[in-house]
Amino acid sequence: MTEASDVEYLELITGAIRVCADYRPRFGHGRAAGFTVAEFEELYQADPFYSWFGLDNPLMYAAHRAAGGMTSVYRQIGIGCQWVFNRVLQDSLGIDEEAANWSYKVPGATGGRKRTLSLDARIPTAALQGGFRADAVRSWITESAKRLGLTKKAARSLQGAVFEVRQGYKSKDSKRQNADVSNAANAYAYQYLPVVALLSTQIDSDVAERYRRARWLLLVGNTAGSPWDSTYVFTRDVVGYDLAAFFQRNAASLRATVEGVLRSILNEK
Repeated sequence: MTEASDVEYLELITGAIRVCADYRPRFGHGRAAGFTVAEFEELYQADPFYSWFGLDNPLMYAAHRAAGGMTSVYRQIGIGCQWVFNRVLQDSLGIDEEAANWSYKVPGATGGRKRTLSLDARIPTAALQGGFRADAVRSWITESAKRLGLTKKAARSLQGAVFEVRQGYKSKDSKRQNADVSNAANAYAYQYLPVVALLSTQIDSDVAERYRRARWLLLVGNTAGSPWDSTYVFTRDVVGYDLAAFFQRNAASLRATVEGVLRSILNEK
């Protein structure tokens, strides 16, 4: 059964994915619009070394476009899901946009201008209205702190939770990991429980272990489990919205959008 929110949530995701259809490789030149195949051939034919090796071949362009387009599809699916997750918190918990977002400032390099960093969503317990759902969130935070081994004092000081939402985590990007470890430390400094919410089950075991050591609560995309290890059980039982059911209801539309984008990327001449 389709829910009233499905149209809005689905458009957030598919709109983000459709951006990928216009992907053009940049070939290390930083052009915002990227290169067409004709511009690519002109660029590579003008380079003697690349021309000697036949790298000006349109098949090379196609390979670059397919590889970069694939990465773009993963990225845009993640962005769309971040937007939906944030809106689900707002709609299901009755919190406004300001309450559902969180950022903090860090000093710039060599004492320069401060940088603003942000996570994808937030549940501040002070913004929750009373009732069953507010009690469920507070109980979940209390139990999460216990499972993460926080001291009673640290657990009592928590004012909510902040979320880093990902479609998956396939790489071992140390820079990204270091940034996330820093995010967790800053979340605790601001008295928030840091949570990684993965929409898939795709995460390297070494990366997962490092995040757990940094005291991230790691939720993965299993449809069974507990609110302390499954993103979908958490959204259903704690937040009060069945996110897995939303994806299942709209799988045909999601698949059609992705297939259309992939065909566009692979068939472009």
